[in-house]
Amino acid sequence: MRIYLIGYMGSGKSTIGKNLASSLGFQFLDLDHHFEERYRISILDFFDKYDENLFRSMERDLLHETGAFDDVLISTGGGTPCFFDNMKFIRDHGIAVYIRWPAGMLAERLQNLRKKRPILKDLDPESLPEKISEQLAVREFFYGQADIIIDAGDFSPQQLTEILLKKIADFTDRG
Repeated sequence: MRIYLIGYMGSGKSTIGKNLASSLGFQFLDLDHHFEERYRISILDFFDKYDENLFRSMERDLLHETGAFDDVLISTGGGTPCFFDNMKFIRDHGIAVYIRWPAGMLAERLQNLRKKRPILKDLDPESLPEKISEQLAVREFFYGQADIIIDAGDFSPQQLTEILLKKIADFTDRG
């Protein structure tokens, strides 16, 4: 089985993914870290040196490699589901779990991390919530196709892990 966590950057996919993978006895794979290890370049430096189109193509190739893995939880990049056939691939090869946050809360979470995020690095703090809202409006079409959607804003990472364990069990029991 494969579980893919999707959602905007800063939504907790890596933190919750590690907790969830550990609880399930799965391996954990952060697709962004996998990219950086495979190509020996940070995503931020890659965006500066090359372009987003090349990144998205290489990211798609890494995503498609995960179809051969078993008992793994994959934390995708925030934009991963929104390009090429990625969302279809995710749903065809595993369970898609969307960790949803309101734009304002994401902006608060990303405030101190924006310099490390290629799409947000040049934004001033006042522009951050608007940019996130704009991107969420576009990405929601893809994110909303997830098999499981959880509104994360009111829960701790441990609570989210427990809720998701139940939702995943319920989902797999149905299927």
